[in-house]
Amino acid sequence: MELLYAMTTGVLTACGLYLTLRGRTFPVVVGLTLLSYAVNLFLFSMGGLTTDGPAIVSEGSNYADPLPQALVLTAIVIGFAMTAFVVILAMRARSEVGNDHVDGNKEDRE
Repeated sequence: MELLYAMTTGVLTACGLYLTLRGRTFPVVVGLTLLSYAVNLFLFSMGGLTTDGPAIVSEGSNYADPLPQALVLTAIVIGFAMTAFVVILAMRARSEVGNDHVDGNKEDRE
């Protein structure tokens, strides 16, 4: 299970970095979203991956740590708000500048 989490976190991070380095705004937004998913998965895995752990802690039982779960829930809400803000910002920049390039310049492809 840990290998699957590690590989998924690595793939999400690699894809997020690749898309973040693109020149247009939509891939940058998707890349930032993938990076936030990778961070959420990393934070969730730091709590320890236990299966069939009890919800109520009793003495001597193996339970899942609730703090990383609370951090991930908070990060999901913040990530959603950040994504909505960046999408609106990108739409505003496209309407004012006239293109969707990150630096505002059109590419010269002839």
